[in-house]
Amino acid sequence: MKTRTLRNVLMLAAALSLGGSLAAPFVYPAKWSADPASSAKKGGDYRESTISDYKTINPFTSAEARSIPNYFMSLGTGLFVQDQTNDSFIPKMAEAMPEISNGGKRFVVKIRQGMKFSDGQPITADDWVTTFKIHTDDKVGSNSYDSFFINDKPITVKKLGEYTLQFDFPETVATAYVKMGYTPWPDHVFGKAYREGGADAVKKLWGLNVDPNTVVTAGAFTLQSYSAGQRAVLKRNPSFGEWNKDSAGVALPYLDTVTLKIVKDLNASLAAYLAGDIDVYGARNADDLAQIKKAIDAKTLNATELANVSPAASSQWITFNWNKADSPFKQKLFRDVRFRRAMSMLANRDAMVQLALGGLGVPTYYSVYPVFKSYISDSAPKYPYNLDGAAKLLAQIGFKKGSDGILADAKGNKLEFTLATNSGNTTREQLGRIFADEAKKVGVKVNFTPIDFNVLVGQLTAKGESRPFDAILLGLSNGDNIWPYGTNVVPCGTNLHSYNNPTDGKCATSQEQLMTKLFFQGQGTVDQAARRAVGLQLLTTEASLQPVIFLVGGAYHVNYNNRLGGQFPREQMDSYYLSRNIETTYIK
Repeated sequence: MKTRTLRNVLMLAAALSLGGSLAAPFVYPAKWSADPASSAKKGGDYRESTISDYKTINPFTSAEARSIPNYFMSLGTGLFVQDQTNDSFIPKMAEAMPEISNGGKRFVVKIRQGMKFSDGQPITADDWVTTFKIHTDDKVGSNSYDSFFINDKPITVKKLGEYTLQFDFPETVATAYVKMGYTPWPDHVFGKAYREGGADAVKKLWGLNVDPNTVVTAGAFTLQSYSAGQRAVLKRNPSFGEWNKDSAGVALPYLDTVTLKIVKDLNASLAAYLAGDIDVYGARNADDLAQIKKAIDAKTLNATELANVSPAASSQWITFNWNKADSPFKQKLFRDVRFRRAMSMLANRDAMVQLALGGLGVPTYYSVYPVFKSYISDSAPKYPYNLDGAAKLLAQIGFKKGSDGILADAKGNKLEFTLATNSGNTTREQLGRIFADEAKKVGVKVNFTPIDFNVLVGQLTAKGESRPFDAILLGLSNGDNIWPYGTNVVPCGTNLHSYNNPTDGKCATSQEQLMTKLFFQGQGTVDQAARRAVGLQLLTTEASLQPVIFLVGGAYHVNYNNRLGGQFPREQMDSYYLSRNIETTYIK
């Protein structure tokens, strides 16, 4: 009897010890919602749309901005997140802010204990280390690969204990918290495959035909089902609610499911919103806003419309392929700065703003998104719409109009190229048509061709000496407000260095080399004013080289069905932080 009693006491002591080691949950601040937590309801389905079918569920091979794994299944993750009320970083999956040493280059992070993946397995340091290893294996081809290197020198991530990580940066980095904020993926799934079969084994996981029951995430939602060309449905991850609470202590997320409806184009998306079939819609222009307002006024749609909330945190641009060994004429032409400046002069940005954006937007000339105003300076070079100026630059290169009205050089090479964009994106289709029409006026023949989005991304990210495109019209989003230049865009050799991406990753010009140098210099500058000064140098160099022709920046509008609750207060909404956390969104 005594032995049994002693054993029970020991078991109870062990349980108390284990329970005492669990960290407190992360509490979403009440100030992040316009609605009190007491008004929130559990359950229901949140509905969005997408104009492109999904390519994969694999987080290591996905490249789309709002992909299933790297957006929806990553909601609520990251060691640190930004507080939208003041831009400061706060601990999320971390227990507290890190211990910093070695001149600001070493960060020791305590992981919040008690967190679990959607399959109930604990989230530990191994998951961050494995995720880092896979992202930084170039054979995997991760879109995040470049984020883990500083000036070609790797960040290192080390496990100090079951719930302790050590991050070592090769130099000081202003964006350290951003870089440490990546989503951990399960070591017991991806790590196991990687140890047994390397990069190839990882790439074979979680294709579109994956059994949803085998998909595991740390985020608020995990995969429930996927129907090609129709929809993807995500369901609540119950483990997420064990360590994420609202300000009243209720487990998050509130929603049961998130449905992502696949539609043919943005017009179909607007129609679905007007019909009440989806809950949110990103209005493209004044016409969209007018149609939505008309439906609201007619009481056929119970919704909220907030126009011109902020400038956009995205860009629209044209990039020309410098890697065309299979066409020496085009390679030489696309690498000529006079040609690219001429192409910028063919871009009738005012017409693009009026016709494609309905007047709600601004012309853009730089890679920095319009919302990040403090990093933009009008002192940097611009090459605005000027058909005569474009014609003169093309004449300097040696082009003259032939009898057919098309420019050609002395060897008879016609100034003709194919410009592709993603089909279904009606805004980009309009931008492309406007550009092609203006180019025709000076004798440049642009074969404008909308194609499948996944095919387009494959062309854009291809490496080699003969990459499979002439020119692409596309856009970028994401990034951060600490250093708003793309880690995988600006430096030579990165996967979205769209215009020049040879096999060896080398720069082709001295300006590219300078831009790469300035990128890492600015990223490593902690003082904000000094960092912005470096940014201006980078902006000026980029604008002079014109490696990419930037076109327009839209305005950010917020439209949502009034059956939704939990949106941010109006003063916290912008194109960077958006208008709500889906984790704290609920159905009224």
